[in-house]
Amino acid sequence: MQQALAERLPKTEITAIDCEKIEGVCEVQARQNLFYIDHGARYLIIGRVYDMETKQDLTAARLLEMNPDMLIGGGGGESASPGVDMQAPAAGDATGGSIDDQIDPRALAALPQNGAVVMGRGTKTVTVFSDFRCGYCKRLHETLETLNVKVVERPISVLGTRPISEAVICSPDKRRAVNQAYDGGSITTGSECDTSGLDANEAFARRHGFNGTPVIVREDGAVVHGYRPREFLESWIQGSAS
Repeated sequence: MQQALAERLPKTEITAIDCEKIEGVCEVQARQNLFYIDHGARYLIIGRVYDMETKQDLTAARLLEMNPDMLIGGGGGESASPGVDMQAPAAGDATGGSIDDQIDPRALAALPQNGAVVMGRGTKTVTVFSDFRCGYCKRLHETLETLNVKVVERPISVLGTRPISEAVICSPDKRRAVNQAYDGGSITTGSECDTSGLDANEAFARRHGFNGTPVIVREDGAVVHGYRPREFLESWIQGSAS
């Protein structure tokens, strides 16, 4: 297999191959990048592997294991791209579009309120694009709860979770529904409601290359892709970290 990969990807430095972790595919590490192949090394798979039984993003967990300081969102940075010598979209990006690290804050402010859940208090505000079955989104949610910051959570469906997002948006107690969604429990919801705000969230995310979750956007439009620890967030939200 190593020889087959060397022939087909001559400019890619393969540092490890593991065919035991995930049944049916082999995990390939190319320095700080990750992608997958079939056992015959014919098909290259660029994207994220998600265990639907354990509700775990295996790719994100593996990237964090490889380098705890890397970006975990699957959208942007060296950790998200496969690093192979061929034309291919970044992991999780079906369109191959560019990934923005700075956006116009006016465009963010123009998103409809019915696609957001507002939580917390503080003089600073961050907007989080999240998926309720993303483990790192849950960790970020719990971390931001400990900070003095206003959080505007905008759900997007990366892992097929649109029905959960709709239940949260239509709930009479949206803040409680967010916690219920992250905990994997049933959501206290009301009747059907206008969910067009979720469509706007997802269109905005696609337009700016937000291919994975979480994505955090600061008031000035600065963007961080992936989970970051509390110490970083405290400084970054105040505008003193890059």
